[in-house]
Amino acid sequence: MFQLALALGRTVAELEETMSSRELTEWIAYNAIQPFGDTRADLRSAIIASTVANCHRTSGTPFKVADFMPYEEKPKGAPGDAVKQLRAMFGGKRNG
Repeated sequence: MFQLALALGRTVAELEETMSSRELTEWIAYNAIQPFGDTRADLRSAIIASTVANCHRTSGTPFKVADFMPYEEKPKGAPGDAVKQLRAMFGGKRNG
């Protein structure tokens, strides 16, 4: 929620008051398809770093993008769990 608030230039409290559960769910789905924020910036930097490193590699196994990520988080739980947790947190509020 904080990442979305930063991206939209709003506070978390403002989002809680004005955003419906449906819209929040759509933002979660959008972020899953087209990530934004620091995670996406880290990915872009890792792609560049792995490309440069592989251009200068003389032998051995090629570097992977993941080798240059500051952290690699593994998904926890089932894909729909995050949506269920958010709905529970905001009382399943629907405005549309």
